[in-house]
Amino acid sequence: MLRLLANLTLSILANAVGLLAAALALDNFSIDAAGFITAVLIFSIATTILGPLIVKIALTSANYLVGGIALVTTLVGLIITDVVSDHVTISGVTTWAVATLVVWLFSIIGSVLLPLVIFKNVLQKKQSDN
Repeated sequence: MLRLLANLTLSILANAVGLLAAALALDNFSIDAAGFITAVLIFSIATTILGPLIVKIALTSANYLVGGIALVTTLVGLIITDVVSDHVTISGVTTWAVATLVVWLFSIIGSVLLPLVIFKNVLQKKQSDN
């Protein structure tokens, strides 16, 4: 249970890093400060729920998507977040494409680096106990 909570927390934080990076890097991508947390939660829920569904669809009927499942999931998550939340505005085909790449890339970077920062003490304690 603790591992699930830790993974969920890391996923949300990594998604926050990705969305913030896109908002800072792209002129036609904006998230207002008041709705940032809401946008992150909507995006995180959408990608968490839709990820396995997109994988299943890709494996059964669109094998060519298998390599880009994370990108497709990120794009779908951004679309849902943009539609559901008044706090996110994304306009222009180029912005959608680049935002998908930026959010995906920075979410991966966050997923790799955040555990090293956040759970460093927990991991050190666990290693010393063994």
